[in-house]
Amino acid sequence: MEISKREEEYLETIYILHKNKGIIRVKDIAKMMRVKPPSVVDALKKLNEKGLVEYEKYDRILLTEKGKEIAETTYSKHLLLTQFFIDILGIPPEIAEHDACQFEHYVSEITVQRIREFAQFIQEQCPYVLKQFIKEKLAENQKK
Repeated sequence: MEISKREEEYLETIYILHKNKGIIRVKDIAKMMRVKPPSVVDALKKLNEKGLVEYEKYDRILLTEKGKEIAETTYSKHLLLTQFFIDILGIPPEIAEHDACQFEHYVSEITVQRIREFAQFIQEQCPYVLKQFIKEKLAENQKK
């Protein structure tokens, strides 16, 4: 089954809202994704047809097992990339968050695994070099 990057974003948003609030409403998804409620309803209908969410108008919104699996994978990529950008590359958190959100939908699992392994390696083997690099990047960011 082929799902679009946008559909991945919807699944991830539903997953995050469920984790944080428990109850998921169309207006919450719309607010978080900065779209209009009718767009959310259209997306939910498509995701429902693909068996990724359970959705009935004016009823609860739930991820199916397959939808949850896709959402968890996307969200874990997001967390890893955000931390990598901040902790290893010294990117300011708000930029790292935005970039991770874009990047997570296009990066393969093998790349994610290598980033994870590289981050672990560099933190364990070269902590001093990493600290120096981050210190320099933070100084550069403060000058801008």
